[in-house]
Amino acid sequence: MSYYADIILPLALPKKTYTYAIPETLLERVVPGVRVEVPFGKSKLYSGLVARVHTQKPEYATKSVLDVLDEMSIVGQQQLQLWEWIAAYYAATMGEVMQAALPGHLKLSSETRLVRLESFGDDYRALDDQAYLVAEALQLHQELTVDQVRKILGKKTVVPVIQRLLGLGVLALREDMQEKYKPKKVLAVQWTETYEQAPEKLEEALKSVEAYERQHDLLLAFYTLKQRQALVRRSELLRKAGGASDGALKSLVKKGILEVVEAEQSRLPTAAVTDPDEAPLSGPQADALDAIRAFFGHKQTVLLHGVTGSGKTRVYLELIREVIQKGGQALYLLPEIALTTHLTGRLQKVLGDSVHVYHSRIGYHERVELWRAAAAGHPVLVSARSGLFLPFQNLQLVVVDEEHDPSLKQYDPAPRYHARDAAIYLAHLYGARVLLGSATPSLESWQNARDGKYGLVSMPQRFGAAQLPLLQVADLREEVRNKRLNGAFTVPLLDALRQTIADGRQALLFQNRRGYAPLWSCETCAWTAECRNCDVSLTYHKQAHRLRCHYCGYQENPPTQCPACGSAKLMQLGFGTERIEDELRIHLPEARIARLDLDTAGSKVRLAALLHDFEDRQIDVLVGTQMITKGLDFDNVGLVGVVGADQSLRFPDFRAHERTFQLLTQVTGRAGRRDTRGLAIIQTWNPEHPVLREVLSGNYTAFAERELHERKLFRYPPFYRLIHLTVRHAEDHVARDAADWLAVPLRRFLGERLLGPTVPGIPRVRGLFAREMLIKLDKTADLLETTKTGLRKLCEELVAQPGWSGVRVSVDVDPY
Repeated sequence: MSYYADIILPLALPKKTYTYAIPETLLERVVPGVRVEVPFGKSKLYSGLVARVHTQKPEYATKSVLDVLDEMSIVGQQQLQLWEWIAAYYAATMGEVMQAALPGHLKLSSETRLVRLESFGDDYRALDDQAYLVAEALQLHQELTVDQVRKILGKKTVVPVIQRLLGLGVLALREDMQEKYKPKKVLAVQWTETYEQAPEKLEEALKSVEAYERQHDLLLAFYTLKQRQALVRRSELLRKAGGASDGALKSLVKKGILEVVEAEQSRLPTAAVTDPDEAPLSGPQADALDAIRAFFGHKQTVLLHGVTGSGKTRVYLELIREVIQKGGQALYLLPEIALTTHLTGRLQKVLGDSVHVYHSRIGYHERVELWRAAAAGHPVLVSARSGLFLPFQNLQLVVVDEEHDPSLKQYDPAPRYHARDAAIYLAHLYGARVLLGSATPSLESWQNARDGKYGLVSMPQRFGAAQLPLLQVADLREEVRNKRLNGAFTVPLLDALRQTIADGRQALLFQNRRGYAPLWSCETCAWTAECRNCDVSLTYHKQAHRLRCHYCGYQENPPTQCPACGSAKLMQLGFGTERIEDELRIHLPEARIARLDLDTAGSKVRLAALLHDFEDRQIDVLVGTQMITKGLDFDNVGLVGVVGADQSLRFPDFRAHERTFQLLTQVTGRAGRRDTRGLAIIQTWNPEHPVLREVLSGNYTAFAERELHERKLFRYPPFYRLIHLTVRHAEDHVARDAADWLAVPLRRFLGERLLGPTVPGIPRVRGLFAREMLIKLDKTADLLETTKTGLRKLCEELVAQPGWSGVRVSVDVDPY
């Protein structure tokens, strides 16, 4: 009897799987979930994934599986079911889902490039013959493709050799080289070897410094911190010791009691349990926990609506601890992994090595280990979107923190899935429970809770004695009228900044636009510098003295004369974070000011350093974009200033009001998260706007009721389902004609449910012109499925038309 395998290939192909014959020699090793090497097309070889093994011979002649790359399945049945659901629901191909789901090292293809690692050195004597040949070739050429490795070895199946070299650290995939980042290094204090090995000598050490008050206080402070945590940072110790001088620490080092070392905080640090019993749960936290447990008895998903600073993380932690005690696994999803250093640190204090962090930017070795750890049942994994695809064994709980955040939605490339919704389906496959948490829930989740689909638990007060910040509006119109506006700053905001710094507290300033100025313009003829690839203005970056496009990356030097009229009167219009930082230095010359955006924190090392400095109170004012609204919980922030609250309100999107409410509530919630009440000042041209009034009153329910009424009236989610279509081509007339062609049969079937085609707000991006359409559907599964099936067929027919093979059509189900 002949056996066949249905293989998923990491390509955007319309068919779900492709069938290959299984040679008798490989029959026992080809099982669902393993990777196999297979030929595709005339000469390409790919590592595909086995979806199914069967005996049904296809009608066409089949090629054979060449080799099996894994000893056991790397993807389980639940993962394959999740892939199928994502592909079907989000109108993607299985190959696109496979590309998103598997780490780079698990999807080698003919074109994959291999890069030599200098760190291994040039001693290859311990390698086997085949690995030696590849290593030598890499030493000569520095970089090879998988196809070149096949020619060097004179064989088709080379992936096992490459995997061995990856594991030994001889080479890396090019994407691994791009994604790699260095661990954060900090100055730490520890006992010298004498006192580490003989703790009983502590009393003797204390007596030796009795006459020196600062040294005595510092030593006691170190002992206290060391009891609670494995790593004691130098700056933390000096602060704990009541401002002890660096001289006191140097004296203790000279006496051989303490030593200062450079400690490395690795990407996936091992962590001992240093604080197993956190402070007792507050009454509201305990009540919320009981309510969640009660809902979990009969509902899969619960929405936890807690104001900023209410202690939601502690509730998550208790539920995760219960899962660990039962021998299960928990997945903690966050919108952005980059800003969670202190969150994962807190989890590790309580749960120790039970917590690991997984995301797409860790190196090859960590990724391999974490993939295997998940498959082996590792208890807690903290991750961004990509954590959904880990091969869990016994998943019992999924926590989606900040479930409203747009970063949970994948935009490009396909599959354009939403991690929150995919997490709920993943939990369904495992019979697990889902906890969605937010101070500003998405209207979809809020409506699901109102309809009884989700359980709803509220935490309306901040933890302990902390109070929500005092919110104030600074009217920009009034400031201009009275000629009191200082560049980007109103007098109330500047006065509050000065007072905050004088009180020894810190401030956050939010402006959701990076660079120095959004426009480089001619004062005489109003010419504006624009991108040559996109229909957008170039942003001026002062530090680099370059004009840059934030869509495609194009950049050029700023002209000194207007290309249109020749005038030398060129000016920068608008305010980005770089300009705000510049102006602050003029208004607050003594303040320590820093900036947090993609320009200053493009790497994890720089980001960690900035956050570390702010946490250590080495920065007085931190200016930032949306990055400062997520995951920051610092106890000394007394003021939050929003420089311009109106930008997002004017954005042409039906979610503009929702996002503005969420953004302003989240960023102002960074203030006063401990005992002293904070202040938040929002600068606006329109203080009477209903969204701003609802932010000021902190009334999420009123906001949701008003917004939901409008959504229902104009047929938007959560009452209707949307599909967004974008047609792109390098020629504008081709994009237009292709979109018109696609619209004819769609309108015949959908009628008024189809809007467009229209020219988008930015007609051309990265050299491609676009037309877009929006489909509004009643929330019925049959209609959605019929529409997606029709779209797939039409898209295949469209690219088959003469001259339209280069047309790209993207389908986004539930655009966010």
